[in-house]
Amino acid sequence: MSAFRFELKSTDGQARTGVLHTPRGKIRTPAFMPVGTAATVKAMLPQSVRETGADIVLGNTYHLMLRPGANTVHRLGGLHKFMGWERPILTDSGGFQVMSLSKLRKITEEGVAFRSHIDGAEEFLSPERAMEVQRLLGSDIQMVLDECPAYPATESEIETSLALSTRWAARSKVAFGTQPGRACFGIVQGGVYPALRRRSVQSLRELDFDGYALGGLAVGEEQGAMFDVLDATIAHLPVDRPRYLMGVGKPDDIAGAVLRGVDMFDCVLPTRSGRNGQAFTRSGPVNLRNARHAQDPAPLDEACRCPACRQFSRAYLHHVVKSGEIIASMLLTWHNLTYFQDVMAELREGIASGCVRETAARIASAYPRDGSKKDAEMLD
Repeated sequence: MSAFRFELKSTDGQARTGVLHTPRGKIRTPAFMPVGTAATVKAMLPQSVRETGADIVLGNTYHLMLRPGANTVHRLGGLHKFMGWERPILTDSGGFQVMSLSKLRKITEEGVAFRSHIDGAEEFLSPERAMEVQRLLGSDIQMVLDECPAYPATESEIETSLALSTRWAARSKVAFGTQPGRACFGIVQGGVYPALRRRSVQSLRELDFDGYALGGLAVGEEQGAMFDVLDATIAHLPVDRPRYLMGVGKPDDIAGAVLRGVDMFDCVLPTRSGRNGQAFTRSGPVNLRNARHAQDPAPLDEACRCPACRQFSRAYLHHVVKSGEIIASMLLTWHNLTYFQDVMAELREGIASGCVRETAARIASAYPRDGSKKDAEMLD
């Protein structure tokens, strides 16, 4: 079985493009991973996800261990076969989901005791259990268990949390063991405090992970604060390992993070928005619920290659959204995922051709953060 490795192709400033080589296929970076939390990218068939340009999808340990159960997935041939996706899969350890159950969980040195959001059953997730579940699922990239503290938090609170996450990372690495062709990523924590972020990087580098994620961001802080953390952190990460910004984000977030050297992203935004009648386009966000689209024969995005734009008008999309038809979720999710993959392709090309700053600026300009009408379009 071939080894997991990262090949750096070219750089433009801090931005970089490359290829993650895995036994299940290549992942072009910068990469956006559609979120398939419960072994499905909602409203999409696996082949449709692939047609958007996605090289990898994300699954979630917390949800899959509760239903249908890791042992069930393993007996049925592993997560790839189970969900009909034969390309690479990254699994989140479930830490973020468990930590969000503030009234249903208790954190100790050993792990997290919690009650299932499905049936209230008592469950326990430790670093060892999180890695065991991911091994049973058979994912290609497996994340360590970490604590995800709420935002905002004091420096003292983050320091205590970081120490626990570091100890859990070491245990996760041991539990991951040797899995040829698969990778284990550490997760950099430290809140918005640069010194703590650097401390986290140093500790994780000593454990020698296959890749490094940046966690605890896009949890309520301003975009500028997130970018400041990236500026203070990424310079200390190894050049020869992939960098993954977890849970990000909007197109302008992604463009700014790519300029700072991030290689991988995931976010529920394109799929969740698609199910709620909201679209991302090259000219900005569009809310298909708005009456202004009811008589519009134009496509959603003239430059888009997805079926929603090639075959249907804004008027039709408005109609099926307002009618609650299932095809609305299907078409708009397909469109949003296609748009996000096209953004990644444009950024990769921008890096390769030495004009990534211009590319990033153009992408971000359609999604201003100044309270303009384009901001409001998604909400009105």
